[in-house]
Amino acid sequence: QVRLVESGGGLVQAGGSLRLSCVSSTRTFRTYDMGWFRQAPGKEREFVAAIAGRTGFTAYADSVKGRFTISRDNAKKTMYLEMNSLKSEDTAVYFCAAFDGGPGYPFRRESDYDSWGQGTQVTVSS
Repeated sequence: QVRLVESGGGLVQAGGSLRLSCVSSTRTFRTYDMGWFRQAPGKEREFVAAIAGRTGFTAYADSVKGRFTISRDNAKKTMYLEMNSLKSEDTAVYFCAAFDGGPGYPFRRESDYDSWGQGTQVTVSS
């Protein structure tokens, strides 16, 4: 397991943008499959986006496709989530997750990851 620290959350108006960051403590970050999940009040945690380590392949939840972009900078050991055209329903705590040794495709299930950050709050006001 690795230590993950998210940042970049905050309060934004509907239609606005935010960029989340997730910094990893591992020296082998480039091989890690990474993902973003979110949990709204009273709801279960859900998949948002993922990016594979070995291939860079990405995957998105339908609810964010076309508005959110996941990326990574292996030299900085950091993953990003660029969020545009934010909606009130995007309000949630956003978590980053990591797993080393995957086959090269992005994971969508929580159970595929073994390291989690503490989360960062995103609040979108309408």
